Amino acid sequence: MGIVSGLLLLPLAPVRGTAWIADHLLQEARRQAHDPRAVQARLAALNRALDEGAIDDAAFEREEERLLTLLERRGRPTGPTTTTSPARRRHV
Repeated sequence: MGIVSGLLLLPLAPVRGTAWIADHLLQEARRQAHDPRAVQARLAALNRALDEGAIDDAAFEREEERLLTLLERRGRPTGPTTTTSPARRRHV
């Protein structure tokens, strides 16, 4: 960035700084929300709430499914896999 463009963009520095902070806060919140230990703790709390009668079975099942999906996604590789399941292999 040159001197002129730096001076012209100086009034936008607070906005860029705020956007940077917001982005980092969002990344950290996502990381913590998808941490397997945190998800398991939420599952345990969910089970306690069901045992205590604080939630009904339908609400328990919805939230349990959501939390188990988070755990499942966390355990799966995110990139493309190189292995092919036996049912999808083709003989040439």
